[in-house]
Amino acid sequence: GMTVLLVFVAACWMTVAGYSSGKVTVSCESMLPKHGGHVPSPTPSPYEIIVDKINFNPGDQIKVTLSAPAPLATPFKGFLIEARDAANLNSDAVGTFTLVNPSVSQLLNCGPTQGSAVSHTSADTQVEIQAIWIAPQDAPHSVQFLATVLEDYSVYWAQIPGPIVSQSGVAPPSQLPATTSAGTTTPSKLLEPFSSEGCGRNMSCLRDPVGCDPGSDPRCFFLSFTHMGQTVQFQLSGPAEGYVSFALSFDKWMGNDDVYLCVRNGDLVEISPAYAEGRTHPELEPEGVLTDVAWRLSDGIIQCSFRRNIHIPNNQNRFNLDERFYIFLAHGTADFGVIHRHNRQPLISTKEKVISGMPENLSGSRSPLIIKFHGALMFIAWVTLVSTGIIVARFFKLEWPNTTLFGQKVWFQVSLAETMSASLRGFFFLVGSSFFSALNENEPINLYFPVT
Repeated sequence: GMTVLLVFVAACWMTVAGYSSGKVTVSCESMLPKHGGHVPSPTPSPYEIIVDKINFNPGDQIKVTLSAPAPLATPFKGFLIEARDAANLNSDAVGTFTLVNPSVSQLLNCGPTQGSAVSHTSADTQVEIQAIWIAPQDAPHSVQFLATVLEDYSVYWAQIPGPIVSQSGVAPPSQLPATTSAGTTTPSKLLEPFSSEGCGRNMSCLRDPVGCDPGSDPRCFFLSFTHMGQTVQFQLSGPAEGYVSFALSFDKWMGNDDVYLCVRNGDLVEISPAYAEGRTHPELEPEGVLTDVAWRLSDGIIQCSFRRNIHIPNNQNRFNLDERFYIFLAHGTADFGVIHRHNRQPLISTKEKVISGMPENLSGSRSPLIIKFHGALMFIAWVTLVSTGIIVARFFKLEWPNTTLFGQKVWFQVSLAETMSASLRGFFFLVGSSFFSALNENEPINLYFPVT
């Protein structure tokens, strides 16, 4: 019995040691670590893959860099990098690698080709790994780099899609999945709902109700954004009959806002950038600035995700995401893809936020502060004036029995003035509330992103 136990423990230790040492050829095909049933993280990956060229000829070398970009710079303990036929990502690894730093990376034999993958050599943390990929003589027309990265034993991201590189003179096939490279992509369907896991740690989140999870709460309005190298990935979700949307604004007043709309049109969701100039209807713009576009429609909940570059040159309507903005989150009805008035006041972040900045949980409000102050002051004025009028009429009648003002007893004039003032203030309170509400919902743009 003791012998069997020792053999079992030794086998387990060798398995764990093998994985921490990067000897993971058992994972070549699936690129999934064998870590006791742990599944890939549902949150956006904090890692990116970049290459130094996007075209090649057989025998050419391409430098591949796997990194944890700022501001997160989340260190990783393990990784597996492969290149595969971009038209068939289930194919064997393509080409071979040479090492840049053998002390932190090693070659693996995935499939029939030696040195066709790169992995870690220990569990030491890294923030960047480089390797040189050599294109084979029989290379497919296009190749995509994939990476599985482990932050720790139980948290990892599998088959993170990297850039697609193509042989010189060959265009990438149109059916390729979305990548981190620039250009438009065909929207795909999200297989699973979004999750709030990682809010404040890997991504910034604005939610209503506070702390809700779109994966389990059907009432949850949710916006997350994650800095990924030179891009930011957005996830937007909410229960709505027609659309959910968000806008980036330099202030809490309407106009000159960078808007993004996820609009239901039948059984599809259309994802579009737009720009709101003054009080005009938001003007839709070409979708070419958005990549990795995907959506999901289930039980009245609209979800969409996309990625865009932090800087978009020569496009003043797309704001730089390394600046500070107030964030508006709104929803409403739509007919055949045409949006109408929002159902509720929009959720507006309580402070400005750098979109590409450090992750944090953001708070917001649907009741602008100016309306709250207005209501509080009017309530105080109403209570004070009415009470003063009653006190004067009751207690000062005997103090000023014969004193008159404009032909009437002073106590009566004072009481009447206080009461009329309270009534007028009440009237102006209602008018003022309507004014601020209208100001906050002013058409036409404020039907979608009201101001405060």
